Amino acid sequence: MPEVRLIGDDGQQVGVVTRDEALKYAQSRDLDLVEVAAEARPPVVRVLDYSKYKYEQEQKAKAARKHQKQVTVREIKLRPKIAENDYETKKGHVVRFLEHNDRVKVTIMFRGRETTHPERGEQLLMRLAEDVGELGTIEQRPSLDGRNMTMLLSPTRHEADEGTGTTSETEAITPEGGSKRKREARARREQKQGSQPAPEQPQADDAAAS
Repeated sequence: MPEVRLIGDDGQQVGVVTRDEALKYAQSRDLDLVEVAAEARPPVVRVLDYSKYKYEQEQKAKAARKHQKQVTVREIKLRPKIAENDYETKKGHVVRFLEHNDRVKVTIMFRGRETTHPERGEQLLMRLAEDVGELGTIEQRPSLDGRNMTMLLSPTRHEADEGTGTTSETEAITPEGGSKRKREARARREQKQGSQPAPEQPQADDAAAS
């Protein structure tokens, strides 16, 4: 008769028992017998409330999906001989995508004899990467695949602002006192002025006083 390693409803290991003994153990507690490690030798089974167990697993998966950042890849297509106004329009789309933290796949489509000058497509892609350099970086350099040349851009990570959660001095603005740097400078001036001796008051002439 097949044997299994039984885990009780309290999480403690009962030991290696037959499958029938494990089923009787679970039935005596009005619980379910669930196989949790089929690859183990012998297989591991656990006594638990399966409905509750399934609900907890679903909640864990839901929480994991909630904290998982969704990455979207957008695509922009260009021609090697694109007009300047069309280029500016396409660049505007790329800027908008990067500002929304989307990755952007830029594709140059060659036609006919344009395939004999792939360097023109590469130059256009590198120009675009330079124009949006403040918002994105090249994740995948231009590569030729048949009649198309592609490049992948990724949004720039602002680790200093987002990762640490701190606020730089230039952003620490309060309605009353201005920026932190200005407040500190003003405090130093006031401290310096307070440390200077007060000017002596001119003494009244004794004759005048009399």
